Amino acid sequence: MVATGSLHSVGLRIDHTVVCAGDNSNGQCDVGDWTDIIQAAAGADHTVGLKADGTVVAVGYNYDGQCDVGGWTDIIKVAAGVTHTVGLDSDGTVVAVGDNLYHECDVGNWTDIIQVAAGWGYTVGLKSDGAVVAVGVDNCGQCGVANWTDIVQIAAGWSHTVGLRTDGTVVAVGLNDYGQCDVGGWANIVQVTAGVAHTVGLKADGTVVAVGENSVGECDINDWTDIVQVAAGLYHTVGLKADGTVVAVGGNNYGQCDVSSWDLT
Repeated sequence: MVATGSLHSVGLRIDHTVVCAGDNSNGQCDVGDWTDIIQAAAGADHTVGLKADGTVVAVGYNYDGQCDVGGWTDIIKVAAGVTHTVGLDSDGTVVAVGDNLYHECDVGNWTDIIQVAAGWGYTVGLKSDGAVVAVGVDNCGQCGVANWTDIVQIAAGWSHTVGLRTDGTVVAVGLNDYGQCDVGGWANIVQVTAGVAHTVGLKADGTVVAVGENSVGECDINDWTDIVQVAAGLYHTVGLKADGTVVAVGGNNYGQCDVSSWDLT
C-alpha cells in the first residue's frame, strides 16, 4: 500500500516493512526499523504505522501530541490528519490524539465505525450501515455528510470530504475553489483519495481520474494503467501498480515523488 503526507510518501512492503521518500525535517521518514506493519498513514509531518498485533507506532512532528499512540491496543485501522491521529478499535469505537482546537478528536461517542479519515482540523467516520459522521472544523462545509447513504469508503482532504458509493459513483462536499469536488460524473470507481485541493479516483479497470488543482501536475495521471491503489498528498499523487512498482506525479521539491525504485512486493 501507499500513503502520502504533505511532502512525503510512504510505501508498505509485502514483508510488512516501510519505506519513505520526501521531507524528513521532523523525522517523519524515520521508519527504517519498523516491522510487522499492516497499514500506514501519513499526516502533514508525521507517519503512523499499524502493527499486526493491534498496536500503533508513529514518528515525526509531535508538538500537538499526534504521535502519542503508544498506549493504543486492538486497533484495526489508522488515519492521520494534519496535526492529529485517529485509530479505529476492533469494537467499532474510535480513539484520537493530537490537536483538538476544532474538536477533531472528540470521537469518544462514535460507535459502529468501519473506516476513519482525517483532514485538516476534522475527522470523518464511516458507519457499518453506510452512513457517515464527522466532527471538527466545518468552515467550508467539509463536515456536511449527514445525508450521505450507501457509502463504502471515505477520504478527507484539507477542506473537502469525499465518499465512494456502493454503485461506484462519488460524492464530495467542502471547499471547491479548484473544482476538487466536481466528481458528479465519475463512475466505476473502486477507491478515492483526497489531497489538499485535488481528488483522485481509481477506476475498476486500473486507470485513474483526478479533478482539482493541477498547478504542479498533481492531476496528470491520464496515462496511468494497472493501478491498484492511489494516495494524494499536498501537491502530489502516488499510485501503486499491480506489479508492486509505484508511480508519482506533482511537486517533487523534497523528493516525495522519487518512488520509481520502490518494489512493494
